[in-house]
Amino acid sequence: MPKRSRQLLVWLHVITSVGWMSLALVLFALFTFGLSTDVPGMRDSADAMAHLLDKQVLAHLANASAFTGFMLSALTQWGYFRHWWVLVKFVITVVQLAFGVFVLVPTVAGINVVATVLMFSAIAFQAWLSVAKPSGRTPWTPPGKLPAGPAWMYGLSLAVPVIDFGVGFGVFGHPMPMLSLLVAVGYPLIVKR
Repeated sequence: MPKRSRQLLVWLHVITSVGWMSLALVLFALFTFGLSTDVPGMRDSADAMAHLLDKQVLAHLANASAFTGFMLSALTQWGYFRHWWVLVKFVITVVQLAFGVFVLVPTVAGINVVATVLMFSAIAFQAWLSVAKPSGRTPWTPPGKLPAGPAWMYGLSLAVPVIDFGVGFGVFGHPMPMLSLLVAVGYPLIVKR
């Protein structure tokens, strides 16, 4: 296994996950402030700042965190669906991404307060799962360990979030994680392990 590349991928996953969780708290603070202030114009300003941070920072961190987590699963002995703790993290991540896209909307600040608390809590729970690794294997897990993925794939997995950020932010002005999606879905289909 390419130890240095794997360590860098784990590092990128941890950094983006912590960033995602931290931004969830920042959004919570802004939405809460916006709901509680009586200062004219401050509610709109807090809401606008929250949505700017959501679009320009949190969304990129969430996409990179999800992608690096998926690739760590795909490239290591854990696999996507071999262990309960990985499967639970996988499901929570997919739900969070969909929830973030469809629920954090500019018109309903009260729902956004609840959504940001749920987002923070889900990421904190996923961090606990990563450390504790509870339960065992899923019933459909074949015996034995998966071999490590190829060294070049770790390097590609480090480059993909950077490329997606550059394309999304630089070209479209919003997240566009198409390469992340293609690699995370395509790698397990192309490379049978």
